[in-house]
Amino acid sequence: MTVDRDLQAAIAVTRLGLGARAGEIAAAKADPQGWLSAQIRESGADQPSPGGPGAAKRFGEFRDYQMQRRDAKQDGDAKSDAVKALARDLRDEAGADFLDRARLATNTDAGFRERWALFWANHFTVSAAKPAAAGLIGPFEREAIRPHVFGRFEDILAASSRHPAMLIYLDQARSIGPDSMASAFQARSGKHAGLNENLAREIMELHTVGVDGGYTQADVTEFARAMTGWSIGLPNDVLDRAGQFVFRPRAHEPGARTILGIRYGDDGAGQARAVMRDLAANPHTARHLSTKIARHFVADDPPASLVARLERSWLGSDGRLDVVARTLISAPETWEPAAVKFKTPYDFLVSSWRAAGTVPDDITAIAPIMTAMGQKPFSAPSPKGWAEETGVWCAPDAVIKRMDWSEAFAARAIGDRDPAQLAREALGARLSPLASKTIARAETRAEGLSILLMSPEFQRR
Repeated sequence: MTVDRDLQAAIAVTRLGLGARAGEIAAAKADPQGWLSAQIRESGADQPSPGGPGAAKRFGEFRDYQMQRRDAKQDGDAKSDAVKALARDLRDEAGADFLDRARLATNTDAGFRERWALFWANHFTVSAAKPAAAGLIGPFEREAIRPHVFGRFEDILAASSRHPAMLIYLDQARSIGPDSMASAFQARSGKHAGLNENLAREIMELHTVGVDGGYTQADVTEFARAMTGWSIGLPNDVLDRAGQFVFRPRAHEPGARTILGIRYGDDGAGQARAVMRDLAANPHTARHLSTKIARHFVADDPPASLVARLERSWLGSDGRLDVVARTLISAPETWEPAAVKFKTPYDFLVSSWRAAGTVPDDITAIAPIMTAMGQKPFSAPSPKGWAEETGVWCAPDAVIKRMDWSEAFAARAIGDRDPAQLAREALGARLSPLASKTIARAETRAEGLSILLMSPEFQRR
């Protein structure tokens, strides 16, 4: 099906981007595919807060909080003012990270680049559901995800797997080989940390080959053994790498490992890295990730032809994510006129801010409504990340919450502007005659804007 240039421009900005700001659809009209391709760059995605605190600093702050809380508890004052203040500071820092990310999404003129980055951040989820990881999520995205989103998949896999945020979130930092020197020492001390398989399992099940990737429980266990020793430096370590990735040879399970039929010699930290290299190159990974990309950008049940295009591109480029992104942009299935993806709460809020020309400035105003809509900031319910399927986000109660927010937001944001003009800028050729007429006939400007935000065309992308 041939899609006219006006509709292509609207699709480029509203489906593959984050929603249109004033003039953006017009800017994309000359060459919608070229407009998207120009956002792909070797240096990766934009940074929400360039020069922001790194994982090491945040890790140190959390350790300080833990020690002060322990000391206060021993003194019988677990809820001391000092401990409460430290806990508040940690929450504020995580909230500031999310606000910075939301402001970037609202202001960026490279919506596709940001959506692509957010896809990979969700794929390699770290969640604030584990308090020790909450303050590390912003640094995790800045350090392990955004620099690599247009590079090799192998590199983003390795960077995310060794980052302190992931090592803490999935309990890898404390994993110890059963036959390692550290395990023998623990046995003498009466401690039993033992082997933890969480990260190994999620790398295989979620991050690479997928549940249909042909691996067994034995493969997961062997991979977990290969990963033993991957940990985080502590303040009292002689390594002087507090809050950074370290390899602890004494915790590493000695010996060769066989995973998915491939034998890996005992190469210390390099053993797990070699496994990751092969998982990244595995054809099952190409199929799993191609399906997931197509599902995120195009449809909950993506066209098999699109998945096949992406898969061929993945395999032919050795997992070059910039090449895969260009394939997505050029695929005819991507430009199907019907908008079938229902926006997540974050997508909805960002696109609303962009349409209205406003910028979020208060995390305490954002967090409650996102939580009420089912997408608490930085708090995906599991390592699978946030769901893609429409049914998760369009339950009646959730839609009512969107309506309530839209009405309140429209009353604050509309000013003396014409909602009919905002609708044309926000949706372009995707704006239906019915929606256009309904918005124009609204009794007030604020009502017109809220009708736009709740219209089927705006709720879907």
